Amino acid sequence: MSEAEHLIYEARAHSKGYQFVCGVDEAGRGPLAAPVYAAAVLLPERFDLPGLDDSKKLSAKKRESLYDAICSQAAAWCVASASEQEIDEVNILQATFLAMRRAVEGLHPAAEYALIDGNRMPPLPIPGEPIIKGDSLSASISAASILAKVSRDRYMVEIDRLYPQYQFAKHKGYGTKLHVELLKKYGPCPIHRKSFLKKILAPEELQRGQKL
Repeated sequence: MSEAEHLIYEARAHSKGYQFVCGVDEAGRGPLAAPVYAAAVLLPERFDLPGLDDSKKLSAKKRESLYDAICSQAAAWCVASASEQEIDEVNILQATFLAMRRAVEGLHPAAEYALIDGNRMPPLPIPGEPIIKGDSLSASISAASILAKVSRDRYMVEIDRLYPQYQFAKHKGYGTKLHVELLKKYGPCPIHRKSFLKKILAPEELQRGQKL
């Protein structure tokens, strides 16, 4: 995809009179543990980010290099999250929307229009539009997907040092065979999403867990 094609949604928003257009994406809706992350990115008129794409299509090394480039070149960027407790309280969709809103509200200068990856528009203080597969179609959303993914992966590496028995650095909290086996062995720890574990662990296993 050419740079012009990668900016078609941004260009459409600009043609409607919106000067500051941000891309928004999340990381970590599916895992059994830890917060869900979201990022909002406001790209400048000119930038040099070769290889920008959906974070899931990139290697960890490429994501890390693009993370630094995005942060240095973006007109504004913000990474936010919603905790595992908030996920359990309001459900993962609403928690994702909450993280997205926090990311958008954290932009300085403030965005006027938001391009959202997915098929639903979160409640934001500004207008916007959802774009299916937006992380591959919009440069701003691609950039946001990378910031959200890298930020969450870095957090999981840090958490791994607190709870090494769960090997979070390896599976990043996703429901892999290894993670489920370790859950059954040790029970949940404080960063596990209890609402996600009800179909995996028996009630007595949910009660048995690791404390801070």
